[in-house]
Amino acid sequence: MNYDLPKTEEEWKAKLSPEQYAVLRQGGTDAPFKGALLNEHRSGMFACAACGQQLFASDTKFESGSGWPSFDQALPGAVKLIEDNSHGMRRTEVVCSNCGSHLGHLFNDGPTATGNRFCMNSTSLQFAEQDAKDLAAYRAKNQDQQG
Repeated sequence: MNYDLPKTEEEWKAKLSPEQYAVLRQGGTDAPFKGALLNEHRSGMFACAACGQQLFASDTKFESGSGWPSFDQALPGAVKLIEDNSHGMRRTEVVCSNCGSHLGHLFNDGPTATGNRFCMNSTSLQFAEQDAKDLAAYRAKNQDQQG
């Protein structure tokens, strides 16, 4: 996809709300159990709030009890993983592969066969409802890329 992305942090500040800028561009974190998308259960796609790139299908979302939207699998090529040793912890940061914005962290304690728990900030995401049949068609079309 070709996105018209801001090129400077000043342009990002102008594009995003102060809360979005703090999370997406400065690596902040939403308060637990407060995010608008924590209890989103409709069929659809979760995308990067900064650039609109699709990141997660709703059928990969699960209730982790952590207080943040959690997913067991990202769409192919949608995210990049970066070692994060900040705050005295060893974690894996998840960023949008298109714009580099901070989305959350990946943990290996997920309850599904992938073992993944992509713990995402609601502020980093936007949701677009999509009919379950359309989502299934998307999955079938991209099945060979799933890993």
